[in-house]
Amino acid sequence: MLLGPRDRDLVASRKEPLMEGWTLLVVRQLDAENHEAGGYVVAADTVGAGVGEVVLYATGSSARQTETTRDRPCDAVIMAIVDTWEIGGREIYRK
Repeated sequence: MLLGPRDRDLVASRKEPLMEGWTLLVVRQLDAENHEAGGYVVAADTVGAGVGEVVLYATGSSARQTETTRDRPCDAVIMAIVDTWEIGGREIYRK
């Protein structure tokens, strides 16, 4: 889940040149009940996600597999915005 401005802000006015133009967002993991859990992750946003949206992100070498991040210094990337989330036939989240 993307956190809002009152939760956590991240500003990087100087970045590695290969990261120029990227928006970096703070995300927090959710558990299977759609509650905040785990720590924070700073991820490159490749899909134009907004504050409060539920997103999918990849880390490690998988984060460098998108068109935007390929062969660039990236360890976490937002790769999708979730529209709906269902577990065992029960809807957990709807945008």
